[in-house]
Amino acid sequence: MDKVSIRVNGVVRTFIVDEAEGCVKPSETLVHTLRDKLNLTGTKIGCDHGACGNCTVILNGDPVASCMILTADCDGAEVTTIEGLENQETGELSILQQAFVDNSAFQCGFCTPGIIMSAKALLDKNPAPTKDDIREALSGNYCRCVSHYQVEIAIEEAIGRMKDLRAKGEE
Repeated sequence: MDKVSIRVNGVVRTFIVDEAEGCVKPSETLVHTLRDKLNLTGTKIGCDHGACGNCTVILNGDPVASCMILTADCDGAEVTTIEGLENQETGELSILQQAFVDNSAFQCGFCTPGIIMSAKALLDKNPAPTKDDIREALSGNYCRCVSHYQVEIAIEEAIGRMKDLRAKGEE
């Protein structure tokens, strides 16, 4: 039997790839494995066709629509979900997550995890993005409820907070 090992939020998870009950089916997408096998339900299923961005996770440093990635193709991959952003010891939200809360950059919250993961991937690669960089990074995330202005403000505030921590040598 084939196996796939994926580091999810810092923990290696190994699955048997097979059609049998309890296994990851060869056709199973990463979003379904995260939600159904690992109970990481912060990653949402919206369109299930790669168009809305709700299921965005970070895969090997890049934001991806996890509904478009087969779990069986993720052997050896590093995956970060919204649950992986909080402090694992204290449960404290990340700076980015807290900035979304502080700036009311969500309404129903369904698309928020995907938006935050897209922003996180951007900030990991570019800690000082322009407004255009932020807009481009979020272009694959669709939200019906909240103004993207609030989202941009939250991300800009998080950038400022992270910059302050770097200046203090605390990051």
